[in-house]
Amino acid sequence: MFVGKYNNSIDSKFRLIVPARFREELRGKCIIAKALDKCLTIYTIEEWKKFVDKLDELPTSNPASRRVKRHFFSSAAECDIDKQGRLTIPQELREYAGITKDLITVGSNRVIEVWSRENWEAELDPETGELMDASEAAEGLGIYGF
Repeated sequence: MFVGKYNNSIDSKFRLIVPARFREELRGKCIIAKALDKCLTIYTIEEWKKFVDKLDELPTSNPASRRVKRHFFSSAAECDIDKQGRLTIPQELREYAGITKDLITVGSNRVIEVWSRENWEAELDPETGELMDASEAAEGLGIYGF
């Protein structure tokens, strides 16, 4: 399980240092792809296979299904994690997520999200510094106060 939020950055070779707490579960290899928000998602190989199985269940006759599949498959890249715990973020993915230097890496249970600092901060309420609408969204999903 991936949990926690980490402030980090990419180096001049566009490498992200994967937080140490996440490295063991990734086992030296991962898939990185666009998320639906303006961030990236890092999957373990096992989680990527489960995700692909769900995408395969979508009907190919449905144009929306085909667009969703294209979104994820066209952007996905298999990455090796080097001995220093770094992985290289491909240019297309950096551009999509607006990543230039400073990052926020967020554990999100079965996946890791990688945000540019600017995109992450745009998700925060300026008054509280908390994620906007999280309590409202949780209540709408029926998980508030359980």
